[in-house]
Amino acid sequence: MRIAIAEDSTLLREGIVQLLVAEGHEVSASVSDADALLTALAAEEPDLVIVDVRMPPDFVDEGIRAALRIRHLHPDVAVLVLSQHVERRYASELLDGRGGVGYLLKDRISDIAGFLDAIVRVAEGGVAFDPEVIRRLIADRSGPDPRMAELSEREGAVLELIAEGHSNAAIAERLFVSQSGVEKHINTIFTKLGVASGSGVNRRVLAVLAYLDQTAG
Repeated sequence: MRIAIAEDSTLLREGIVQLLVAEGHEVSASVSDADALLTALAAEEPDLVIVDVRMPPDFVDEGIRAALRIRHLHPDVAVLVLSQHVERRYASELLDGRGGVGYLLKDRISDIAGFLDAIVRVAEGGVAFDPEVIRRLIADRSGPDPRMAELSEREGAVLELIAEGHSNAAIAERLFVSQSGVEKHINTIFTKLGVASGSGVNRRVLAVLAYLDQTAG
């Protein structure tokens, strides 16, 4: 897999580069700011971009704005956003009805196996949202939403794990239920959230988008 990285911390950036190379991936670009990342993508598209939310010159939202621009200009490139904190107002905007996107807190990188798994899931068109991002979105809700209120506690738990990017098998293992039980919960979630069966896009992504939209408050 070809991966481009934009991270202003040299130590973290080089650490990620070494980890990816050791796993057999090719690092096509390793830069410290958003402009350099966009220039690199204009020359050659990678399979995946890993980008920090806050980078030079202002350390506000340069990275996340670059990620959104990449989603628009390079739709075939998967995007994995790294952040020190939860920037909740960008979470649902990143999804825009498609997969191939992730949002992880930097502390999660210490879980190397989980980080590498998230990279693969996102590159394959799935989603990978950090559990803390999901919890923060729920905590920041401005009030109950009718569609979310229709979900049972178990269905809410299943949807949260979908948002984190877990497969049906992984969800079943975490909730100690059968895969067929998980599939039934997911179909019920789709129905309650109004995710049409005939949709041309990934239904799981649409469910996550609805989930984030309704909890972003």
